[in-house]
This record gives sequence, structure tokens and C-alpha cells, in this order.
Amino acid sequence: MSVTQVFHTVTAIRAAVTRATQESARRQPVVGIVPTMGALHSGHGALLQAARTSADIVIASVFVNPLQFDDPQDYQHYPRQFEKDLELLTRHGVDFVFAPDLEQMYPGHPEAPLVRVSTGELGQRWEGASRPGHFDGVATVVTKLFTILHPPAPAVCEAWFGQKDAEQLAIMRRLVTDLNLPVRIRALPIVRDENGLALSSRNMRLNDQDYDAALSIPRALVALVERAESGQELDLEELRGHLRAADGLDLDYLVVVDPTTLQEIEDGALDKPALALIAARVGPVRLIDTMDLRPGLSPSK
Repeated sequence: MSVTQVFHTVTAIRAAVTRATQESARRQPVVGIVPTMGALHSGHGALLQAARTSADIVIASVFVNPLQFDDPQDYQHYPRQFEKDLELLTRHGVDFVFAPDLEQMYPGHPEAPLVRVSTGELGQRWEGASRPGHFDGVATVVTKLFTILHPPAPAVCEAWFGQKDAEQLAIMRRLVTDLNLPVRIRALPIVRDENGLALSSRNMRLNDQDYDAALSIPRALVALVERAESGQELDLEELRGHLRAADGLDLDYLVVVDPTTLQEIEDGALDKPALALIAARVGPVRLIDTMDLRPGLSPSK
């Protein structure tokens, strides 16, 4: 398929997926799903490229999901640029784009959906604690997308996520395991700009001063990586102090956690692989970032 096709209804996209898998030359075609909220950047492009390399049929969703926003203003101001997004999706060889409106995904919203996916204790840590209900909203929309876009047997399905949203990725892995969803979760490393800032759709709302302040985030994470690999004390409180003193940056949390359970690891010298998680408000937006901490290994940037 060379032309990206856009579908706005559940009925139409399901019919297209069924038809494409039935017409595939492979006995067991792979359908790759890349869920997005639009405002796409080169980080999304890397996900799309990976999906294109791995799958026979690639589907991207573009839907700004109100259930995962705890702040109505953040939802209203989230960038929406569908025509520009479609150019990027076409450039990366996406076969189908599923771009439903709010009524198509959640008939009767805001009263609906009444039944939602709960992420339990896992979804109440760190980002989930700061944004109550956020991960329940993510899990609900992703479960719907998996249900809508999943191909008929014998085709198989895989879904691609970025590692920047480390908590989300951990929850997605538990989601498909705990609910027996027939979807393989695939992950891609964080894409950063030339100064180390993790790419995010929200970055476009940063002015020059905000951007300079935001660079304190990856610098703090790199410092943790370097301390971990050299066997030093992590000294999180020192780094938190530097971040709290930084102009234009309001730190929410900087923690080191177990990659699977997201439970906090006691400060000190690291003796096992871990994840550093950080969230801060810079200017008009909230930014998150993460890096792997691996004792005895070279720093990753």
C-alpha cells in the first residue's frame, strides 16, 4: 500500500483491517499499531519507522483522549494539527490512519464511558499520583483501540510505545498480561534533540527561556546515570535541590524506581538496574523524562 488511507469510524477501520489482512500475501500477517494524540514529531517518526520495518500493515491512531487529562485547560490547549500530522504519517508509509471524533470513541461523553479500565495501585504512583485518573484514561483508550484495530486471526498484532513514558510503558505491559489481550507491546528508546531534551508534542509550547530551563531535566538524569555507573551515591536530594533552585522550573518529583513495579528504590549507591523518573512544570507545560540506570555500564544519553 502506498497511499495512506484515513478512517473516522469504527466500522470503516475494522472493515479495512479485515480486508487488508485477508489480501496479505503472508499466511500470518503482522499488524502494527502506533497510538498517538497527534502533534507528531520525529520521536513519533521513529516509532512509525520501527513499526513499518516490523509489520506488514501499519495503523496509526490520532485521537486526543480527554480521559487522560486531569486539567481541562491542558486538554483544550493540546496541539491539534491533523493535516501536518498526515504528511508525516504518509511519509513514514503508514497504511491506515484511524482519526475518530469524540462521539465516535465515547458516545455520550462526558457522561460516558461509564465502564473504564482501572490501573489499580500501579497507576497511582508518581505521574499517576500527580495526575489522578491519568493512567486509567490511558488504559481505557488503549484497550478500546486494541479492540477496534485488532486484526482477525491468523493475523497478529503488535503496538509500539516510546520509552519516555516509562510508567505508561510498564502499565501497557501489565495491561496486556493481566487482561490477556493478544497484543505484543514493543518499545523504542527516547528520541532527544541536539541538546538532550526528550522530544514531546508539548515542547512546541516552550519559548526560548522555557526551553533553556527545561534542559535542567536531562542534565539531572545524566548526572544520575554517571553516578550509578561509577558506583557513587546517587544523592537524589542534592539534585532535587539544584532543580528546585533552577529559574523557570517547578519540580514535581525526581525518583529512582524498580522498572517493573515502579516502587521507589532507596537512595544510595545503586546495586541493580533501575529507572530514574522526573516530572516538572516548565512555562505552560508539564514535562516528563526518564533514563535507565545500570551500575557498571557507560552512561546513556
